[in-house]
Amino acid sequence: MAAANVESAVTGLIRSLRLLALLLLTVPALAVETPALDVQQSQVFRAWFVRIAQEQLSQGPSPRWYQQDCAGLVRFAANEALKVHDEKWLRSNGLSNRYLPPELQLSDAQRGLAQQWQQGGGKVGPYVNAIKLIQFNSHLVGRDVAQARPGDLMFFDQGDDQHLMIWMGRYIAYHTGTTTPTDNGMRSASLQQLMTWKDTRWIPDAANPNFIGVYRLNFLAQ
Repeated sequence: MAAANVESAVTGLIRSLRLLALLLLTVPALAVETPALDVQQSQVFRAWFVRIAQEQLSQGPSPRWYQQDCAGLVRFAANEALKVHDEKWLRSNGLSNRYLPPELQLSDAQRGLAQQWQQGGGKVGPYVNAIKLIQFNSHLVGRDVAQARPGDLMFFDQGDDQHLMIWMGRYIAYHTGTTTPTDNGMRSASLQQLMTWKDTRWIPDAANPNFIGVYRLNFLAQ
């Protein structure tokens, strides 16, 4: 049994290292491009991104959010953060105009980033899964959670499945990928809770081969 456990752990480590190598080989060319948003715009985007993700936790998933899973949460929050947040938008999302971030001042071309996700092979479209969000639309920041900024992504590889969590600043938010009539799939946890998770595959630590690292959307300034 011990030998089988060791073999399983080694296999998992090799698989994760291969995935990390693949991501490192494909991402840098995108990462060195000039960010589409400048430093100030990126800061305001992060505030809206986190606020929109938070609303999915507090109010439940928006009926305007389709494809509800971990990658869907990232796409929805990013797409909505890039929009004009006028009274019509606030009503459609069930938000009041109190305690909101400042409006994100963007050009039409920058707002056009919404729904335009890199899919690989020169293709662009509204849908990408978790691994393509990381591989073609984000770049590695590191494997230390202390490097994460609000709105950054934590990427886990569990073999057949990949999973994303959003660093919200003081805690993480994510969607389980499963919804039922009594469970909308939204979850949050403090970093302390995550670091002591019983299922160690989800601990965001460099010693965990399932934790690939902290990633940042390519169109954001550092």
